Amino acid sequence: MANPHTPVCRLCRREGVKLFLKGEKCVSKCTLERRNSTPPGQHGLARRRKVSDYGIQLRAKQRARRLYGVLETQFQHYFERAEASQGVTGTVLLQHLERRLDNVVYRLGFAASRPEARQLVSHRHFSVNKRTVNIPSYQVRPGDVVAVREGSTKAQPIVQAQELIQGRPVPEWLSLDSANLHGTVVRFPERSEMDAFIDEQLIVEYYSR
Repeated sequence: MANPHTPVCRLCRREGVKLFLKGEKCVSKCTLERRNSTPPGQHGLARRRKVSDYGIQLRAKQRARRLYGVLETQFQHYFERAEASQGVTGTVLLQHLERRLDNVVYRLGFAASRPEARQLVSHRHFSVNKRTVNIPSYQVRPGDVVAVREGSTKAQPIVQAQELIQGRPVPEWLSLDSANLHGTVVRFPERSEMDAFIDEQLIVEYYSR
């Protein structure tokens, strides 16, 4: 599976928002906060030019893509599937991204960041409906039970993640049983339960050019 290898703190600075890609570091010593949100690179402090409509749309698409950690081709496939589905294209697109197994693992608090969740899933630490799944992009459905495998309940990243994000609310479209380390997908997520800083309409306009 291909993965981007760009230093992740640069991605947060480029997008101007915290993407929470480094787990504990994002909480304790965030680079974005220490550098006053300046873009990366030697010209980060230079006066910015006026951004075109295309530039605004591109930035919205890149922000969403980097938040969920998917590559360009895969992101475009999600859009094509959303466009062919019933419902509002932008909302359906975000639902596809939210329903990725690595994102669900992160939302349930079993990983400190989405990149960490993706690695844990790839290393076979989780099961869906009692079957081991090692595909981060696996699409969960209502009724699916995502659980930490019995042999992984004491894995250090999972234990540390639970301590780090203790008290963080779990979205209402998921139900968490923290004692037994599993969660249930109650329903599809609604737009209000997904990240507010993503402008899905701009993404739709980008791909509709």
